[in-house]
Order: sequence, then structure tokens, then C-alpha cells
Amino acid sequence: MKSMVVNLGVKNINETVAYYQDTLGFVLLTAVDKNKEGFDTLNEDKDYLWAMMSNQAVSIMFQRVESLQEDIGDFFNTLGASLTLYIDVENVDEWYNTIKDKVTIYKDIYTTWYGQKEFYIQDINGYILGFASQAEA
Repeated sequence: MKSMVVNLGVKNINETVAYYQDTLGFVLLTAVDKNKEGFDTLNEDKDYLWAMMSNQAVSIMFQRVESLQEDIGDFFNTLGASLTLYIDVENVDEWYNTIKDKVTIYKDIYTTWYGQKEFYIQDINGYILGFASQAEA
């Protein structure tokens, strides 16, 4: 195996890209519209099927549910918290303070029994993202 990038089913590519850019600092790498053309920026007038974004070493793909079902079948009925994305950050306290007023906090910041300091948010599609770093002793 060489790498893994999660591909999340979403309702609307434009809204999802805007959310991840504006609240979590992700950058759009590429997007594909319904004509299967690729773009590195989004146009509000276009109907997008898929996008890939990154924030440093973290990459996520987003695919509109209808397109995803065409590709691999109708394997789910709802979007959201059937999984969590666990993201390691440099300073979880700093990251928490940066985004806490822009996101829906799912579980507030705390220190775990296994020595991580972490918190969880829920994105606009219902997915749960956890952010963590090693707790200071």
C-alpha cells in the first residue's frame, strides 16, 4: 500500500469546499464538474461532482452522493458520523482557539486516558473530525 485518502459523500461540493477553506484552512487542489472537466478553482455557476482538498499532510476527497452511487453503488442511506477522521495537529489548544467559533463543537477539548489532548467537531455534512496532539505532562 502506498497511501490512503478518504473520499466522503457530500450533498454539495461548492458548500463543502467553502466550509473546509473558510473554517479549517484547506486548499482546493482540483475539482471535477458534471462534464468531467477538471478545475483548480470553483465557479458558483458550475455543477461539481468531486473535489480534492488538502491542509499540509492531510488530504480529503469529496464526492457528491449521486456521483458516488453511480461509481460504486448505493451502499449508504445517510451522510455523516459513520466514521471519525482523526487529525494530528501541532498544537491542539491553538487550533481549538482558531476554529471554535466557526464550527460546531461535537465534543469539547479534553485530555484522554491515553495522553492525547483532543476535541471533535461536526462538519456541514455531519462528519466528525477529531483534532489531537500529545498532552503536556
